[in-house]
Amino acid sequence: MPKAETHHWEFKARFRRHAFGWKSQPAITRIKEAVAEIKKVARKEPVLWAEGAVAFLERVSPALEHVDSSSGAIGTAVGNAIAALVPIIAHAPADAKTREAWLERLFEAHQADQIPYIERLADHWGELCASKEVASMWADKLVGITRMALSPDKSLRGHFHGTAACLSALYRAERFDELIDLLQVDALWPYKQWAVRAMAASGRKAEALRYAESCRSSWASDYEIDSVCEEILRASGLIDEAYARYGVRTNPGGTYLATFRAVAKKYPHKAAGEILADLVKTTPGDEGKWFAAAKDAGLYDEALALASRTPCDPKTLTRAARDYAQRQPAFAMGAGLLALHWLVQGYGYEITSADVWEAYRSTLAAAERYGSLAEVKDRVRKLVAAAGAGEHFVTQVLGRELAL
Repeated sequence: MPKAETHHWEFKARFRRHAFGWKSQPAITRIKEAVAEIKKVARKEPVLWAEGAVAFLERVSPALEHVDSSSGAIGTAVGNAIAALVPIIAHAPADAKTREAWLERLFEAHQADQIPYIERLADHWGELCASKEVASMWADKLVGITRMALSPDKSLRGHFHGTAACLSALYRAERFDELIDLLQVDALWPYKQWAVRAMAASGRKAEALRYAESCRSSWASDYEIDSVCEEILRASGLIDEAYARYGVRTNPGGTYLATFRAVAKKYPHKAAGEILADLVKTTPGDEGKWFAAAKDAGLYDEALALASRTPCDPKTLTRAARDYAQRQPAFAMGAGLLALHWLVQGYGYEITSADVWEAYRSTLAAAERYGSLAEVKDRVRKLVAAAGAGEHFVTQVLGRELAL
């Protein structure tokens, strides 16, 4: 195995202080490349792998200081990198001297973090310590200043960048009573969550849930509180209770379909229809946006019912009409008719005549497959003819075809 100090990491040259300008996308690309480079040495050289991870985390924040972070994209990219690299460092079979050097370097980088980009690294400190013994030593280093930082005495109280690291280390060291006692003060949820976790880990699960619920405020994230509570219930085997109380609120995806898939994956014993119905209730007025999730679950009748209640993207409906014409012609026909319905109503983003023709042709193809071409064509004619004042685009496109 090449020695860590002699191995050539390509990302090091790219992550110099102020290496990036204000545009976030080049920096995001380089972050992904760096993580990929580190992972290349994973299987055969885990210690070198971890050394690369530490080196990257030391350099990333200074390199990004000039990048525009207003969109949140660069922060997300760094967060994803931290999530990928922390287990690499934690699980590396390093000797005590090497691990202590890594921790000192990371703590110094965390202290110097200006924006900050690697602030959440402290939440993983106990995991990075890799053992109860090392975690306990770090807790001893930090607990005195942490106690002052959390003190109700305003002359002592203040910000200490190592507070979260101390709490995480105490938790990893299983010094639960000390951790709970330390947080018997007015503190924010990111700190209070460690008391909740400590209560649960020491067998006081009901108390942990009550305490977590009592932490709700305008300064606390309901999502984070829900996630911790769900985790406690699931770890206790109370899966149905976890789902009923928190399941549909703690698994958001980038789309309605992604959210449905996330919940269904976490709770595979739940019927797809039940999950869908529960999710739909969380977004009153947006029922149509769950069409793709229902379709993906094979709930075709439910999908059409949802898309008929509130607007659904006509292009999404048209794709369903086209893609399902052979295997589910009745569903495809219904989706196509709904696509035309919402087009007539003026919905859809950057709709062109090509989109209208695609909806029309896909609907007729499904109707022909289903054996009701004449009936459906007549329905389309009446639908388009009934277009309200000011909504004549579809009529202009299809009028000659439909003899209107």
